[in-house]
Amino acid sequence: MSNPRHFLDLKDIPAATLRRILDHAARMKVGRAGWPKGRVEADAPGQDRVLAMIFEKPSTRTRLSFDTAMRQLGGSTMALRADDLQLGRGETIADTAQVLSRMVDAVMLRTSRHGNMLELAANASIPVINGLTDDSHPCQIMADLLTFEEKLGPIKGQKIAWVGDGNNVAASWIHAAVKFGFRIDLACPAGLRPNDGVLAWALAEGGAVHISNDPAAAVAEAACVVADTWVSMGQDDETARRHAALEPYRVNEALMARAASNAIFMHCLPAHRGEEVTADVIDGPQSVVFDEAENRLHAQKAILAWCFNG
Repeated sequence: MSNPRHFLDLKDIPAATLRRILDHAARMKVGRAGWPKGRVEADAPGQDRVLAMIFEKPSTRTRLSFDTAMRQLGGSTMALRADDLQLGRGETIADTAQVLSRMVDAVMLRTSRHGNMLELAANASIPVINGLTDDSHPCQIMADLLTFEEKLGPIKGQKIAWVGDGNNVAASWIHAAVKFGFRIDLACPAGLRPNDGVLAWALAEGGAVHISNDPAAAVAEAACVVADTWVSMGQDDETARRHAALEPYRVNEALMARAASNAIFMHCLPAHRGEEVTADVIDGPQSVVFDEAENRLHAQKAILAWCFNG
């Protein structure tokens, strides 16, 4: 594939393309309602193709959804841990990219360093998909957008509230706000705000992105409230500091009551009940977290189909 279609960050993909991918995901989900999970789509855009899934970080939803997605598209997968490969150790990432390009049809990488993913894509002649880096998590947000529109209709013009750590998932929500034309209000403590570069990009693109340290103001009349874990993989040595800073940012029933009357609650999982969100919220009627988890499958099928020129 001379000009591979990489799926690396929402900010780098035209808005119209992202909309087509999202709409395709919705159509495929509706079209296979009631089907067995292993039945292949009629057009089988992944037929005879192999996806290599490389995990530097452990995963539940990313692994299950990409594996099932490729099977439903008619293809196959191989799951590899970073220590199964010479990736970035005895062999350069560039050389690994060239070997992968000759052995498989696409690569999904879940890694820490964003630069590793960019270097892999720069040297691969097959599509590379960002399964998560410390900088962003675009596949998760495509699933979240699909979930929002299933529940509340078009997201354009709506208000989304992010409460807590301004992490990689928050960064991709900011990218999405610009691309899909909605407002996002982020409430984050000092020292845990989104990367300055992400905010500068959104401002330059005319995005409706607002940031403060006030959860109540951020959530006010929001259509959707989003939270994430306070301590992510690789941050265990920061647990005490993070808990102290984020304690006032817990999403509870009182905070949800400030959102719109039909507001939904999202979390990419895994969740820690009693920390970033109380059990009565995440297990309550406003929560759509398991719809989000399922929609990772449908969103990633559409992403893969697009990568394969579908």
